[in-house]
Amino acid sequence: MSRSSLARRETGVSCHLALLLMALLLGPRTAVPQTATARGIMERIYQQDDSRDTTLRATLQVFGQHGAIERKRFVLYRMGSPGDSKTLLRFTDPPEIRGVALLSVNRRGENDRQWLYVPAIQRVRRVAPRERSEPFAGSDFSYEDVAERVLDDFTYRFLSEVDTIDGHKTFKIEATPIASDRSQYEFVYYWVAKDLPVILHAEMYDQQGQLLRRFHASQLKKVSGIWGARRVEISSVRENTRTTLTIDAIHFNTGLDEEQFTPQALERVVPPPPARAPHH
Repeated sequence: MSRSSLARRETGVSCHLALLLMALLLGPRTAVPQTATARGIMERIYQQDDSRDTTLRATLQVFGQHGAIERKRFVLYRMGSPGDSKTLLRFTDPPEIRGVALLSVNRRGENDRQWLYVPAIQRVRRVAPRERSEPFAGSDFSYEDVAERVLDDFTYRFLSEVDTIDGHKTFKIEATPIASDRSQYEFVYYWVAKDLPVILHAEMYDQQGQLLRRFHASQLKKVSGIWGARRVEISSVRENTRTTLTIDAIHFNTGLDEEQFTPQALERVVPPPPARAPHH
């Protein structure tokens, strides 16, 4: 693959990756009270993380319509708290996307800002808001799906508490964007476990009210007192494809340098942390 074709490929598929965050992957240290409001349930998911920084290794597996499987690995660095954070993602594998990096800066009351670095063209570019609904890295995640969502960008409505998912009784909550131009979705349904407030399942509906994607979290584990899912699957209803994201290792409070979370630093390749066995 030529440098120019690689550049076109990566700028088309890589961008808004303030990845995974923690509203989707982590749950708080205590269970949700049975009398909690919809807003209260979501607040506890967002407010659970008291770490100063997070480093994780993860693998994306993209399952195509005809059985083909693509694997992509990355390291994610994060500083700050949900709604006020900086996230840096660097792909490590396969070789053709190694070094591609995305920086996302998230602040309450402001639109996310993202910058993408592609080694093939050796430049940093600002990511446009219109790219939020496009597929990320050729997967079933859109750029919006892998972003850190701000709690106040949505309103929440309690729907029911009758569903059981993977042995967990759940609260079903509807989330509606406050500003329609900041989300591709008309609304999202969340199923939150009652005993461990982690989002176990979600359904995303487009602006016409049609089911667009399904999300499912599994392999719940506790690291440093924090519960969270270590495997996430998202499927596209119309395309009949799916993608899994697996956290291979996660570490908290390793002393990340805030200077690496700037657009100017994206061109400086930061070596990933030493490979260590995943925490359990």
